Amino acid sequence: MALEQKLHLKLSQKLIMTPSLQQAIKLLQLSKLELQEVLNQELLENPLLEETAEEAKAEEPETETTDQKTEAEDEAKKVEAKEQDKEKDSFDEIDYDAYFQDYIEYGYNPRMGEEHDEFPIENTLTRPPNLTDHLQWQLSMSDASPRTKEVGQFIIGNIDEDGYLRASDEEIANAGPYTPEEVDRAVQTIQSMDPIGVGARDLRECLLLQLDFLDVDNPLVETIIRDYWDMFMQRHFVQLAKTLGIDLKTLEGVVEIIKHLDPKPGRKYSNERAIYVEPDVYIHKVGDEYMIVLNEDGMPKLRINGSYRAMLNSMDSKSDGETVNYIKDKIRSAVWLIKSLDQRQRTIYKVAESIVKHQREFLERGIDFLRPLVLRDVADDIQMHESTVSRVVSNKYMHTPRGLFLMKYFFHSGIDSDTGEDISSLTVKKKIQSYIEAEDPRKPLSDSKIMKILNDEGINIARRTVAKYRDELNIPSSTDRKQIF
Repeated sequence: MALEQKLHLKLSQKLIMTPSLQQAIKLLQLSKLELQEVLNQELLENPLLEETAEEAKAEEPETETTDQKTEAEDEAKKVEAKEQDKEKDSFDEIDYDAYFQDYIEYGYNPRMGEEHDEFPIENTLTRPPNLTDHLQWQLSMSDASPRTKEVGQFIIGNIDEDGYLRASDEEIANAGPYTPEEVDRAVQTIQSMDPIGVGARDLRECLLLQLDFLDVDNPLVETIIRDYWDMFMQRHFVQLAKTLGIDLKTLEGVVEIIKHLDPKPGRKYSNERAIYVEPDVYIHKVGDEYMIVLNEDGMPKLRINGSYRAMLNSMDSKSDGETVNYIKDKIRSAVWLIKSLDQRQRTIYKVAESIVKHQREFLERGIDFLRPLVLRDVADDIQMHESTVSRVVSNKYMHTPRGLFLMKYFFHSGIDSDTGEDISSLTVKKKIQSYIEAEDPRKPLSDSKIMKILNDEGINIARRTVAKYRDELNIPSSTDRKQIF
């Protein structure tokens, strides 16, 4: 078979992701704080971008003549001179004795020649100490042998944030290698440290360490944890009381002691901090209407530097070709960014407006009137693709008269009802939670019973759906919720 070259014409349609489109998509899915970081970075990298001063009431025309600029500069110098004279006059009126008296009262020594901070900057912590730092500090201050401290360092490195040791004795021994006696001695050293119960392999050992330290005067507590742990965890309290030969009243006191022990002793040294969110959209009620306001507080107002425009017009493209191309490229990048930012804000406004239109009853009357809503409903309403709506609602918050919500909060499925209108799954979850909160703790409602109550209200829901919603609400099953005492 002979090989030959041929030309073929083929017509096809392709979606080309231009740089401007990629940038617009990227900006669309950013939260407000993330967008601020991106814009500040662009201001640093692109010299043609500048931030408009917010306090400026009106921009100066770019066609200002040289004489006008000279007059303005002279006037500015006169104003500056007057301000300096005022400043000199004000210095003459200062009571220096009273001023330096404050320094003397707060321990300032004039002979030192400088003022010392009460807390030097090098003594300022960048973060609070975590569990590892706390244990390493205790180990370094202990009177343990250097060999024990060496093994202890490895053990501390294998303790998780809850305070549990996640390495076996064999793994610790093989790391050195260390002898079993050295490993056991180091483990005991770590387990004697604060917080009580740290370094345990499991929950039972953690609780036993706390009992030993607290010196609890009740042998039944240790007996239950050591010998009847499975029966205790399965809440077979009646059977446990018979096995121990005690009544339920006595067992209740033992169970209360166990409940007050700390199952996660390392959590008190966690560095987890509260995460503060800033809404991207505000919804205000004015009269009978809801007004949508985009949160642009702290957002830089961008524009193209006029000096570079004038420079580009005065340059020769032949002699200054490289510089001209650089300025044109940066202008093009700046224009793309400004347009993409404007498109982002307008798209967020459209999506927020559609959400308010669909969920007006919720804003007026509460969660019981939250309507089922999917991305397609909003996409069809604003004539955009579902993927665009998905990017808009990602990682963004909406502040409403009903509280602060993720924009995704308003999108959820519906459940059939006898009224002919679907009921929001969030409304059903709220009902399930309210039923469980009002139940008799000695006779908790099962999933089947909750399903029957909802069916009687005209909500067509299955038992497995009730169980699914209960799990999403982090509510235990009826067996675990049942109170024996």
